Amino acid sequence: MTVFTVSPVVLKIPGRPVDLQLKVSAPVSDRAEGNELPIILLSHGQGYSNHLSSLNGYAPLANHWAEQGFVVLQPTHLSSRTLNLPGDTPGAPMFWKERAEDMSHVLDRLDEIEKAVPQLQNRLDRTKIAVAGHSMGGHTASLLLGMKAEGVSLVEPRIKAGVLLGSTGRGDGLTEIVRDNYSFMLTADFTEMVTPALVVAGDKDASEHLTVNGPEWHMDPFHLAPGQKDLLTLFGGEHGLGGVSGYDVAETTDESTERVEAVQKLTTPTCAVSCTRPMTGRRPRSGLPPRNSARSSPRASGRWAPGSYRGVTGTRSRSPRWPA
Repeated sequence: MTVFTVSPVVLKIPGRPVDLQLKVSAPVSDRAEGNELPIILLSHGQGYSNHLSSLNGYAPLANHWAEQGFVVLQPTHLSSRTLNLPGDTPGAPMFWKERAEDMSHVLDRLDEIEKAVPQLQNRLDRTKIAVAGHSMGGHTASLLLGMKAEGVSLVEPRIKAGVLLGSTGRGDGLTEIVRDNYSFMLTADFTEMVTPALVVAGDKDASEHLTVNGPEWHMDPFHLAPGQKDLLTLFGGEHGLGGVSGYDVAETTDESTERVEAVQKLTTPTCAVSCTRPMTGRRPRSGLPPRNSARSSPRASGRWAPGSYRGVTGTRSRSPRWPA
């Protein structure tokens, strides 16, 4: 399927320090499949590179999802290095509330986005919306799915499903520097994150700059949140999950086209199926995960499908049986 991209689409948001800019990726109109397109909101992470943490990052995911018939909307959050906002800007440096609010602003302005991108006119299915985020973007996505921070709920009821990629975990697993500088992460509360989601984690993603709990920390949203959750563990995967944040980027320490392909293919059904009907399976029990949860048989949520995917040894998905 042919894809087109338009950027930046500029939205003026009252009270926001700068205009909200986003990139739109979508399939070119087709008589048979060109209308009623589901929407994926994609939230970028934080890193040393300037443009990965902006609307210009995550092309391997945005391009693939658009090829599969989704409209992908990627805002540049206020935390982006491309904006370089002063340190005394309210909400700095991570703008964790504002990041989630960006996504709600985007949904509020879909009419405006359609006008700015004529190729989208009357093609959006506003009842089928998913959110995806990597790293800090996973924290943003978790807030929209129902996680609380500092007791604040930013849940977005228009979102029907989520994909959390190398996302953040519980507060008692943080490093000292994160506790001291990003105290909002201490207060992560998953007890009301009931929206269906797929949690994707690499079993080698120690993220020692963030957590003392090792790779299992990134699996916390699966173990601690109620509702329908699924876990995809990428064996050998580090924080870049093979390179989802961009093509040939220096920050990817585990570059693997096969691993990226697995993430592309195995996340697409979550966005498609969960937006149309509830996911099957038992609700995971709440509580702390076992210490060796990456290799244990976790509390089942859906159908267990062990094995490998396209030569990615050890890639395992515990999820409903997706359509081919």
